[in-house]
Amino acid sequence: MKGIIKTAVAAAVFAGVAAQPHIHGHGHRHLHGKSHEHSPAKRDTVVITEVVEGPTVVKYVNEKGEDVDADEAEEGISKGLFIVMGSSTPSFSAPPPAASTSSSGPEYGAQFYEKSSSVAPTTTSSTPPATSTAAPPQETQYPTGLDADFPSGKVPCDKVPTEYGAIEIPWVGTNGWTTLAKFGKWIKGVAIDNIESPISGTCQPGMMCSYACPAGYQKTQWPEEQGATGQSVGGLWCNEDGKLELTRPSHTKICEPGVGGVYIRNELSTNAAVCRTDYPGNEAMVIPLDTYPGNEYTLTNPDSSDYYVWQGKPTTAQYYVNNAGVAVDQACVWNSAQFPDSAGNWAPTNIGVGKSKDGITYISIFPNAPTSTAVLNFDIEITGDISGTCSLKKGVYSGNNGCTVGMRAGGKATIVFKHSS
Repeated sequence: MKGIIKTAVAAAVFAGVAAQPHIHGHGHRHLHGKSHEHSPAKRDTVVITEVVEGPTVVKYVNEKGEDVDADEAEEGISKGLFIVMGSSTPSFSAPPPAASTSSSGPEYGAQFYEKSSSVAPTTTSSTPPATSTAAPPQETQYPTGLDADFPSGKVPCDKVPTEYGAIEIPWVGTNGWTTLAKFGKWIKGVAIDNIESPISGTCQPGMMCSYACPAGYQKTQWPEEQGATGQSVGGLWCNEDGKLELTRPSHTKICEPGVGGVYIRNELSTNAAVCRTDYPGNEAMVIPLDTYPGNEYTLTNPDSSDYYVWQGKPTTAQYYVNNAGVAVDQACVWNSAQFPDSAGNWAPTNIGVGKSKDGITYISIFPNAPTSTAVLNFDIEITGDISGTCSLKKGVYSGNNGCTVGMRAGGKATIVFKHSS
């Protein structure tokens, strides 16, 4: 294929996802072309998936709405000719919550119901040896300035403003930024069109520049104006003077904590990297939480009532869980050179987290299907003030193709990583 391959959209119809108001973002995945020379791709098409009962079907279409052969699409994805970009809600197609099975846990009545038990995946992918045991300092070292107001229009665009709480992501290739969206002019009240997404370089005038925040925090900046055909756009605006502007002036700090209550505890003998998608942005799973043995970490829990809204729909956070022992710069990337079939976009497992407008935080673990067939090389169990049970043990989920539990406001839930027993 020559030149820039335009938008191809992977629209998945997910099986067994019951309609209910507490699970947001039903897996809209959009493929966008990338040339052999890694030229930026224009994002100009959106296809919305629908959730129905029935078999899982994955359909690929191009920007003209024409079907693309599945083998061709998958080959393009594997070779990096197509990449999934942010034209939609996060790929959080969480399974429904399970019925409460513990008399000591909170009861949520008919909101929760059981599905048939899951079946272990039949196809596996190679997993790395768990060799890294060194742990970072027990106390997380945050950048300075998390509580500092950002001086809109005064900070140069050429570097990530870490002095105001953001963190650099050096392995992405865009000078520490997570997503660069180039479209030349930002006009208030007008939908954004002709978006290009450079995969190298740095933030420059005419770009929306997205960034990462430390564990427990998330970015606050995205414009009210979004992509004309459904693309999600987030970050700070680099104006014609080469200075960064707030895109949500009502939020003067560029990183803010989530609503809390959700933690990850690593009981393994090595690191396990958890990577959040950059959303709103290109949805690449590059925002890192590298967990180490014996430590507990806050997992950012967005409040859907005050978080990014895509086409009128509230959104949540999606995380990719990589195998134990995978270095963070091989895990929190789209394509992992070292583990191409089991890390990054092909990580085995997803976690979805978000506080719904009803005040309940929903936490899901589910396979990264149909993208990956890899099986996680450790177990996961959600414990604490939750509505039922949710776990992954030896590749088998406690629910039907994944599981979801609810946590009331003020509770604590811990997602425990532990060796398979």
